[in-house]
Amino acid sequence: MRQRHKVNGTRRKALFGLAGLVLGGGGLVAINVGANASNSGEPSAGGVICPEVKDRLGDIPQAASAEVRRSLDLMRRDIEAADTRLSSEQGVSSRTVLDPLLAKRSAILERIEIAVERTGAERPKDLQSLAACTVSDTATTAAPSGNGEQSPQQPPATGTPQPTGTPQPTGGPAPEDFVDITKVQPNVRPVANGRAASKGAFRTRCGVNKAGRFNSDNVIVAPGVSNGAHHTHDYVGAIGVDAFTDDRSLAASRTTCTNGDRSTYYWPVLRDRDGVQESDADKQGGGAEGNTGKILTPARVSLQFIGNPNAKVTAMPRFLRIITGDAKANANGGANANARFTCTGFENKVELRDKYPICPKGSNLMRVAKFQNCWDGKNTDSANHRSHVAFADERGACPAGFRPIPQLVQRVTYKGLAGSTAFAIDSFPESMHKPVTDHGDFINAMSKRLMKKAVSCINSGRRCG
Repeated sequence: MRQRHKVNGTRRKALFGLAGLVLGGGGLVAINVGANASNSGEPSAGGVICPEVKDRLGDIPQAASAEVRRSLDLMRRDIEAADTRLSSEQGVSSRTVLDPLLAKRSAILERIEIAVERTGAERPKDLQSLAACTVSDTATTAAPSGNGEQSPQQPPATGTPQPTGTPQPTGGPAPEDFVDITKVQPNVRPVANGRAASKGAFRTRCGVNKAGRFNSDNVIVAPGVSNGAHHTHDYVGAIGVDAFTDDRSLAASRTTCTNGDRSTYYWPVLRDRDGVQESDADKQGGGAEGNTGKILTPARVSLQFIGNPNAKVTAMPRFLRIITGDAKANANGGANANARFTCTGFENKVELRDKYPICPKGSNLMRVAKFQNCWDGKNTDSANHRSHVAFADERGACPAGFRPIPQLVQRVTYKGLAGSTAFAIDSFPESMHKPVTDHGDFINAMSKRLMKKAVSCINSGRRCG
């Protein structure tokens, strides 16, 4: 069932009932939500139509009910705000209203999933399919243009399904997502090493994915789900990694790394969006989900493991999984964001967290990913794929119960983009290619012998690899 929200002149009634009904002794709550409605009960010209979330929630654990109620109320207010804007701003397009609404709803739905999962109950399934909203047909046509003719109908918001072969709106990035790096004040501070620092480094060389090994899976976050990322990843290291890779197949894989490292390293591709199309222009993970343009092959990929400024590091366990950054950071409030963009010649001076740099002539674009460098000593993964690892503080201290491990620092460099603003990373449709959503994924499949060598190099202050 889809829920219709609308404005009727200046009169709006929010008939939104949040009633908790305890169901027996199991601690389950039924959350009842009424739809917005005007007095007439008829759709208005500016009605925003969203999927009904409550119908998919079922029984919510008592411990999660307060968070779910807050989330549903927030979604209701977001819909009302979008509806008001669509109705009151002359000439505003449906995409301008629905794209931000899609991003907000996606983040709130994820919060509901997490709130339920934290109670030990099964995570609600397929809630993200309820993120996209539409508007009534009469609201999708722009106001008449100055010559008296009507403008073409606006396309639906990014993330809204479209017929096969019809390009989706790209949904970003925006001009304000770019900044001239020469006008940014230096913001990189050198790390101060203590007496017990592990100052060495171990480099693994795995190439730049010249063979074009791509897919839109994410075996860490969505194992067994094809197109689980909804954007395309570059892969180096283990060959043949996809949603169905497991520890056993990873250990047996061939690799692009020169030292036998069978780890997998992957990140969203970067595309040249200056009118050049890739072969995936109408495919999942590509143009069908707003990821358009030619995929750029990096000029250089540096994969370096470094130490801790105040302690020796211990070996990572084999098959440790680490995600750094957040593919939905623009919708999630930036809590897990860890994007870093810079240009060659500026890498020790300026790092941009939420902007793409406009690099000067002779300089190359660089993406930097610094992975978590503390481990809980027990788990190779966790339910949210984050809790088992953490970042040390500026002095190198890990949280209580965590130990220092080698830190993966990944640098991906691209030539030919000096002065350009016609590029962007791939993203989820609702993330609109925002630079803050850049991220990296890593599964350690080094042999114990190779990991021991890396730890020895780092702790003894040598540079190896």
